[in-house]
Amino acid sequence: MESENQTGVLEFLLLGLSDDPNLQPILFALFLFLYLVTVLGNMLIILAICTDSHLRTPMYFFLSNLSFSDVCFSTSTVPRMLMNIQRHSKAISYAGCLTQVCFVLVFAGVENSLLAAMAYDRYVAICHPLRYSVIMNPRLCVLLIVLSLTISVVYGLLHSLMVLRLSFCTNLEIPHFFCELDQVIKLACSDTLINNILFYLVSGILGGVPFLGIIYSYIKIASSILKMSSAEGKHKAFSTCGSHLSVISLFYGMGFGVYISSVVTDSFTNTAAASVMYTVVPPMLNPFIYSLRNRDMKEALRKLIIKPPFW
Repeated sequence: MESENQTGVLEFLLLGLSDDPNLQPILFALFLFLYLVTVLGNMLIILAICTDSHLRTPMYFFLSNLSFSDVCFSTSTVPRMLMNIQRHSKAISYAGCLTQVCFVLVFAGVENSLLAAMAYDRYVAICHPLRYSVIMNPRLCVLLIVLSLTISVVYGLLHSLMVLRLSFCTNLEIPHFFCELDQVIKLACSDTLINNILFYLVSGILGGVPFLGIIYSYIKIASSILKMSSAEGKHKAFSTCGSHLSVISLFYGMGFGVYISSVVTDSFTNTAAASVMYTVVPPMLNPFIYSLRNRDMKEALRKLIIKPPFW
């Protein structure tokens, strides 16, 4: 493990959430439960949308892709953590770490872009209802998905390949339960200026543009709703945005919390715990938010559970 350059690095060490051996079975059971709930909940959302003809709309098309992205996002981090706990090992190979960095960035980017696409969908539905079917046509919906995936893959590959130019010395301990790009860069003993500039510049653009798009969409939505004379119309318009607003608040709120935690504390345990809240909790809660706050989704899930399509 003692190495002077990247070609000699065999593995990194993921310190995880705790060194206490008595806590490892509890952590394993907890994260296994959270992961299974995440996968089951999101797969039910996807199945409900695919089997219910009433949900063949752009909003639910984006939601099904968001659920798939949530499953992939959790799968890129949690199974590796569970395997390390089970094997009583903290090691992850150099190639495995870079692969994990890439997948985490890709699916985080996809989720960010999908939330912006869903905000645009709500903007068109409320502000331009008569032109909704013309604007939000299937071709545009597929184009938005392909565009978000392409940009996110390029984003993930760019940062992963840039890590290859870095040299690593003897300290290869990552104070997280997964390989986070920022933490990997901090371990390098070579010049990381270019990596840091790219990380903050590209992340700022790819994170900021969708976020500003979401803000703009909801400013327009709020303006249109306030102009409605009917109280029932206002309530109906707000109700169509409630689930999406909750998911946005969870996603960006958790992300902001992780950033603040990394700035104000030097404790790796606190920082790792904050990362858990960002990478594990939102994908698990998103299905509950949409199923509990959306009447059409609740009805589709009820039909799916009572009479599965494969029976």
